Amino acid sequence: MQVEQVLHMNKGAGDTSYAMNSAVQNTIISVSMAATKEAIVETVCSNWTDNMGIADLGCSSGPNALMVISDILDTVCATTRQLGRPSLELKVYLNDLYTNDFNNIFASLPSFYRKLRREKGSELGRCFIFGVPGSFYCPLFPSNSLHFVHSSSSLHWLSQVPAGLDGGGLVNKGKIYISESSPRSVVEAYSRQFQNDFTVFLKSRSREMVRGGRMVLSLIGRDSIDPTTPHSCYQWELLAQALMSLVSQGLIEEEKVDSFDAPYYAPCMQELKLAVLKEGSFMVEKEKACEIDWDGGDQAVEAAGHWEALGTMTRGERVARTVRAVVESMLESQFGSHVMDKLFQVYTELVDHYLSRTSAKYTNLVVSLVKRS
Repeated sequence: MQVEQVLHMNKGAGDTSYAMNSAVQNTIISVSMAATKEAIVETVCSNWTDNMGIADLGCSSGPNALMVISDILDTVCATTRQLGRPSLELKVYLNDLYTNDFNNIFASLPSFYRKLRREKGSELGRCFIFGVPGSFYCPLFPSNSLHFVHSSSSLHWLSQVPAGLDGGGLVNKGKIYISESSPRSVVEAYSRQFQNDFTVFLKSRSREMVRGGRMVLSLIGRDSIDPTTPHSCYQWELLAQALMSLVSQGLIEEEKVDSFDAPYYAPCMQELKLAVLKEGSFMVEKEKACEIDWDGGDQAVEAAGHWEALGTMTRGERVARTVRAVVESMLESQFGSHVMDKLFQVYTELVDHYLSRTSAKYTNLVVSLVKRS
């Protein structure tokens, strides 16, 4: 699987699009915004400069992308005003893979700029927004050009299916991610791939950021050292069960399930901190873990404007639509578009049954890093 070619959120603004089914990610952004604002204030206060480079890595598309930037710009303006300093020239970079729906973002920019000028006026200074396609597991920006980096709901995606699983001899039979029944070699392959990827990510950002620059990284993780616990991986277990249900109906081949493994890894906080320590370019300033309901909880259901329809759905439907908007592109490349509706109908039923018996939550990890002098 070529991850850069097949991993993208569902495009457009239709019923199965990411734009219409990203309320959970909106909730995640909201609960980590306090750490983002605190890091922005520290960055503005400690870097006496007339310009500021800001990057949002894994920005995707839809309302969440510009919501993040709006909150960051609000904090920059408020901080410069409190310090009595002149407005900064801001260069804002929105990054995601080449297949991301950048057109959705670009079409929203004229109204976004008008709103900024109306609300901020001269406080904002000059603000330039750029799209930067490419993997964040490689260099993306000029050296010493970034003061602040933000990433939400992105770094749990790997650069590739772990070595050995993608046609290399390891078989995760009947599963598409780590599970309680996965061989130890599969678990180790996933852990190793995450460590390699995250180290490359840190090295790349280290070259691009100024001394004292800060990053706030928010990603799905786990609260246990053991990655095979149900709390760590059960959303993938249910998706594998849905695929195997289609196998039993003769709609897809079992070999295709056995040969599909998600390029995803949910680390624990200890793994994140160890990788930061070993790479050496950054210090962990703050860390936080919080739980998010699989369907985003009340905050997601009550989100105004974009997601009103969520309130009329079962929890399983909300979860399935969120997951479909994120992973459908990869599943289509392996199993074909003709089975997607059936697959997510079965998945909805499995999730509804599971949530009737237990409370399922994602563990979201937030770390605030500062580049060493």
